[in-house]
Amino acid sequence: MEDQTHIGLAAMSVDVEDWFQVENLKPMIPRATWDRRESRVERNTMRILEILAQGKARGTFFVLGWVAERQPALIRRIAEHGHEIASHGYGHDLLYTLSPTEFRADVERSKKTLEDLTGRPVVGYRAPSFSITDWAVSILQELGFEYDSSVFPTLAHDRYGKLPGVHAGRPILELRPGFYEVCISCLPVGNRGVPWGGGGYFRMIPSGPWQAGVRRILRSGAPYVFYIHPWELDPGQPRVHGLGTVNRFRHYVNLERSEDRFRALVSGFQWTSVGKVLDLWKGEPVSLTAKSSAV
Repeated sequence: MEDQTHIGLAAMSVDVEDWFQVENLKPMIPRATWDRRESRVERNTMRILEILAQGKARGTFFVLGWVAERQPALIRRIAEHGHEIASHGYGHDLLYTLSPTEFRADVERSKKTLEDLTGRPVVGYRAPSFSITDWAVSILQELGFEYDSSVFPTLAHDRYGKLPGVHAGRPILELRPGFYEVCISCLPVGNRGVPWGGGGYFRMIPSGPWQAGVRRILRSGAPYVFYIHPWELDPGQPRVHGLGTVNRFRHYVNLERSEDRFRALVSGFQWTSVGKVLDLWKGEPVSLTAKSSAV
């Protein structure tokens, strides 16, 4: 069923959360303190919007419901500039720490908040820290979602979830009739892959080799799906002391180089939303014209 019209297209995605909500910092930042922390998500997201506008790029913004309730103007601004709004859940909880009932309440609150703000249906979901679980799929579909983009089919990671039958060799898969998984991109190595979709991996690898890997994925006929967080363009964010070595490295590695690398990546490829890449894969006609607009 895979349609070759998606060759050469890449999906841009932004996971909209503030710096203090990241799982790496959780051991030192209790949730009860979130409202007392300096919020930097608006300024950092606006910077991403500016870069995307300069590159005439469109993307999908997976927005945390907690942020949307406190920054409604920002969410409307994202939608006004032609980007897809999708859900990142409400409270940034790893799915396997929630019961199915708790998960339903979390994602339903997020979906309603985003739809009320934008007046548009929210059909895409991404789990915090890619912590998707099989039992969550039926709940997402029952709530009106049409796709998930949470599987990172890479080598073992202590937080990432997985779904049966989804691997690096199948970047988009219809999990159930009318519901799809759109994987974060990897360079395939058998059924697993080398991480090539964003995050700390993107910040560690120089632009030249990274873009060469993106071209390799696109030449294979697979779509390319990239992700970034607003805090990754913010080397001036507050520093949290007392973190373990792994979490400190994951969060802070090469933050000072991230914006330049992101700008180069945006200018190097044609970008659209995750939803439009999925529609192309399904063979549905869509318009990919991105009009420049000031932010």
